[in-house]
Amino acid sequence: MGRYLIRRLLLALPVIFGVMTLVFLLMHLIPGDPVQIMLGESAKQADLEQLRHQLHLDRPLLDQYRLFLSDAIRGDLGESFHLRRPVVAAILERAPATIELAVAAMLFACGLALPLGLLSAARPRSGWDLAALTTALLGVSMPSFWLGPLLVLLFALTLDWLPVSGRDSFSSVILPAVTLGSGMAAILMRMTRSSLLEVMRQDYVAVARAKGLPAWRVWLRYGLRTALLPLLTLLGLQIGALLAGAVITETIFAWPGLGRLTVQAILSRDYPLVQGCVLAVALGYVAVNLATDLLYAVADPRIRYGRQER
Repeated sequence: MGRYLIRRLLLALPVIFGVMTLVFLLMHLIPGDPVQIMLGESAKQADLEQLRHQLHLDRPLLDQYRLFLSDAIRGDLGESFHLRRPVVAAILERAPATIELAVAAMLFACGLALPLGLLSAARPRSGWDLAALTTALLGVSMPSFWLGPLLVLLFALTLDWLPVSGRDSFSSVILPAVTLGSGMAAILMRMTRSSLLEVMRQDYVAVARAKGLPAWRVWLRYGLRTALLPLLTLLGLQIGALLAGAVITETIFAWPGLGRLTVQAILSRDYPLVQGCVLAVALGYVAVNLATDLLYAVADPRIRYGRQER
């Protein structure tokens, strides 16, 4: 397991390097002068040149890229043009809010998808199955930029049950979590149903039933436990998607996380901050997928990493 972990970490390095390179090039090729945006259109040319020299934007692109990589290896992502503070400090300040939103969305998705998927698989082609599949279809079909304002209009403005935006209390996370987790819940529910239906056709399940075990025990112990493997893969990918999808959701609900910080940095052409935010999301995505692979060994002891069975 240790050798496998080291190998996966080494394989993740080119991915992170590629993300850093792509983001750096895209941000510097986008039209617009960040110095002009910071100082305004009425700024003097001498002031523009002085600030451009301080930010190293007067150097060739290759020199800026080399400087960016050398600083990033040391853990220095530079200073935000707009916030006038280290990028790492700004990311660490906003990261807890994004993690809180992602965890809440994941709990909502799993809490809705697993029972519905289990009920749908236990009673295929029934009214429960049709209702669950219809719910999943609606969840997949509704994008977050449409569902979010709809939930705000209904539960915040019309019924006045929940706050519109911000991160003031526990109730503030409900609407963003439902918005972000609805699509994930629909995908997990359909995967749970299909995996359970396939597992319950296996011979060892028939043997367990022949022994006279209660139906609920067969479904939970022999069915759901075995069906967790494909669900772990999908869950790992979806958690990574939550981090990326938080950009839209955090903007809708004014949630003070990395997603909203990234949008603000893009609008202000804040190159170091955009690069730092995207790098943080990429590292989170790699870490989640690595943890998913390691959980495979816990869920199924038959799986061996780093060596072949002989």
